[in-house]
Amino acid sequence: MFEKPLARTLITIAISALGAAGFWLLDLPLPFLFGPMFASLLAALAGFRLRGAGQISVGARTILGVAVGASITPAVIAQVPQMMLSIALVPVYLIAIAAVGVPYFHRLCGFDRVTAYYSAMPGGLQDMVIFGQEAGGDIRALSLVHATRVLVIVSVAPVILSGAMGVSLDNPVGEPAAGIPIHELAIMLVAAIAGWKIAERIGLFGASILGPLIAALICSLTGLIHARPPAEAILFAQFFIGTGIGVGYVGVTLAELRRFVVSGVVYVLLLAVLAVIFSEIVVQSGLAPTMEGFLAFSPGGQAEMTVLAIIAGADLGYVVLHHLTRLVLVITCAPIFAGYLGAGKAGASSNKGSSDRS
Repeated sequence: MFEKPLARTLITIAISALGAAGFWLLDLPLPFLFGPMFASLLAALAGFRLRGAGQISVGARTILGVAVGASITPAVIAQVPQMMLSIALVPVYLIAIAAVGVPYFHRLCGFDRVTAYYSAMPGGLQDMVIFGQEAGGDIRALSLVHATRVLVIVSVAPVILSGAMGVSLDNPVGEPAAGIPIHELAIMLVAAIAGWKIAERIGLFGASILGPLIAALICSLTGLIHARPPAEAILFAQFFIGTGIGVGYVGVTLAELRRFVVSGVVYVLLLAVLAVIFSEIVVQSGLAPTMEGFLAFSPGGQAEMTVLAIIAGADLGYVVLHHLTRLVLVITCAPIFAGYLGAGKAGASSNKGSSDRS
C-alpha cells in the first residue's frame, strides 16, 4: 500500500500536517517544527513507508540560507573581529569531540574505524552520510546515528533555552509577507534559487544553504534587501526540516534501534558535556552571552540551529559563524581522515548490504 513514490510523499506530508495542527491546537512550542518531526517519527517507527519531499525539502533550506545572509548587515560585519577569540575555540572543540567520539564508536560500539569517525563528527547529516558512504562506512549506522543526534538536540535545546535560561521562544520568525516590499521578496527568491543552483554547480558543500546565504549576504550588504524572508516562508522551512528528521527513521529494525539509535543517544550525552564546557568557557570569558554561547557550541545541524537562533532572538551572525566554521573544518578534513583510516572500495563493498537497505 502506498508504494508509489508520489503517494508515499503525499501521505508523509499529510501525517506531518496533522502533527503540526495538533501541536498548534495544543499550544505546544514550535508547532511547525516539532509537530511534523514527532508525527513523522512515530509513523516511521510504526512501519509507515514514509518518503521525503525531495527537492522541495532541499529547496526549503534555501529559505534559511537567505534568512542568515539577510541578517548579516554592515553592523554585524563590524563585530566579526570581536568574535575571533571565540571562533578560535572551534577547532579545539572538534579535536575534543574526535578524541571522545571516535574511540567511543570504535571500541565500545564496535563500529569500524571509518564509520566511527564519520559517526563522531558533528557535521551536516547529509554531508556526513555521503562522505562516510564514499569512504566505505556503514550508511545505515551513519544515517541513524546522525538522525538521532539532530533529533535529540533539536528536542532538548528549546527545553534548556526556555526552562534553564528563561528564554522566550515566541520571537517572531519574520515579518508577514504583506509587510515586505514586493521587490525585496522577488530579490530574495532570486537569491535563494540562483544561489542554490550556482553553489550546486561549482560543488560547494551545503549548497542549498550556503549558496543562498552568500547571495543574500551580498544583497544585504549592498542595501538591496532590508528584511529576512517572511514568516510564512520560515514556517514552510521548519515544516520540511522537521519532516526530514522523522523520515530518517523509516525502515529501522529493532536490532538497529537497539544498536545504532541507543549508541547515538549515549553519544549525544557525551557531546552535551563537551558543549557545556566550551560554551561556559566563552560565557565566563565574556566572549558571548549565555544564550549565544549555548547555541553556537550546540552540535546540532546548521539548519536546525538556525531555526532555534531565529525563534530565540539570538545574535544570528554570532551563532551561524561558529556553526559554519565547524562545518567547514569537519568537511574539509573528512577526505584527509578517510585516507588516514585506510578507507577504500573494499570497505564500501563490504557495507553494500547496509546501503541497499537505506
